Amino acid sequence: MTTARIFVIVAGLAGLSGIALAAMSAHVVGGDTATIAAYFLLFHAATLIGLAGLIAQGEAVHSRTAGIAGYVLVAGMVLFCGDLALRALYGIRLAPFVAPVGGITLMAGWLLVVIAAVRGR
Repeated sequence: MTTARIFVIVAGLAGLSGIALAAMSAHVVGGDTATIAAYFLLFHAATLIGLAGLIAQGEAVHSRTAGIAGYVLVAGMVLFCGDLALRALYGIRLAPFVAPVGGITLMAGWLLVVIAAVRGR
């Protein structure tokens, strides 16, 4: 399976989860934590689809670096959004400092997107 296809699949799952979490935030659990996680999932779902397109096109970005950026963004989404969602829905955390580590991981992923563009053909 190609990196671009994996990113589109993860983007679809992130989009689905983001919409579900936003609905739960509005109608069931309430609270800013769930809403923040929902927004981050939705924003990064669109980002992964964009990266998949750029990788498939192979012109605007360095494909290998863009692939690494996407995987780093996925890891950051899992850590950051996963921790916030668990807090909002069940009142538990994955572990101490998981959300901040996830946020830093997301920032690193975005920096890698910039590097991929600079290194692009």
